[in-house]
Amino acid sequence: MNADHGQDRAQDTAGTGTTGTDTTGTDTAGRDTGAAVERILTATGDTWAVVGLSNNTSRAAYGVARVLKDFGKRVVPVHPKAETVHGERGYASLDQIPFPVDVVDVFVNADLAGQVADEAVAIGAKAVWFQLGVVDDGAYARTRAAGLDMVMDRCPAIEIPALGGGAR
Repeated sequence: MNADHGQDRAQDTAGTGTTGTDTTGTDTAGRDTGAAVERILTATGDTWAVVGLSNNTSRAAYGVARVLKDFGKRVVPVHPKAETVHGERGYASLDQIPFPVDVVDVFVNADLAGQVADEAVAIGAKAVWFQLGVVDDGAYARTRAAGLDMVMDRCPAIEIPALGGGAR
């Protein structure tokens, strides 16, 4: 993850019409994301499956996964290569993970993200997190209807410091 990640977020939400948030934690589509962000980061559980995470250090998923680990989360890579990343064995798909997953963090194209959200529901995850630039209102509605918390177009590496969190 690079140091300009937060600046990229401000530019994205201001310039491209993607969903942003106001100071109350409600995004421009009316979703209450502030409370969900805090719940997912602090109370939902510590096992995060990061879909799209590989050993490519230049990808945002690699740096965000490091921030999550430093925050005390177990980060499980999910990628077709099933690589071990940050010391954690990887899996080719969510349904191959042989233990419960609390949060599914999605680093895939928005066109594919809805399917990943549906898979998160199917494996019994408690929450789904779509990264910056990943927005799928249909997936949001399905995931919330299934009883999971969900946020879109946000980054935990930005939200953790905003909560006053650092390494645990």
